[in-house]
Amino acid sequence: MPTVRTATLVHEHGMAFAATTGTGRAFRWGDDAAVPELSPVETVAVALAACSAMDVVSIATKKRQRITAYSVQVRAEQRDEYPQVLTRVEVTHEVEGPGIDEAAIRRSIELSATKYCPVNAMISSGATEVHHRFIVRRTGDAPFEASGEVVVTGPYRRPDVIPG
Repeated sequence: MPTVRTATLVHEHGMAFAATTGTGRAFRWGDDAAVPELSPVETVAVALAACSAMDVVSIATKKRQRITAYSVQVRAEQRDEYPQVLTRVEVTHEVEGPGIDEAAIRRSIELSATKYCPVNAMISSGATEVHHRFIVRRTGDAPFEASGEVVVTGPYRRPDVIPG
């Protein structure tokens, strides 16, 4: 049986909308960042970063990686013509910790991008090219830093069939 997600969106005024999800979470949507109201397209970019980050932490923990600092930067390019879809997104995972293994973090990101993250799968199956990158900083007795690209998903490709 599939999981069903629900939400109700209510117009408040102008471009302001209030949303409540089936799980009781509440959001305000609109075009006024000072209020603060969420931008739908920015939220898609944040959802991609959050979905991937949750996967990476889970997978890296199973690989016995001790992460002491972790952040994800997302940069999304949106075309000017309508519909103003995202055409390219860069998701960069910055992972730090003692004994961090570059290969384990790269594999965690790869698995998220190609197998586990439903937000990435949805975005990559459309017009968007998603670049999954990393910066790894090993602290402790043998400090080390590495960075690079792990995998590119999309456009118009199912992430679960990307050649390894």
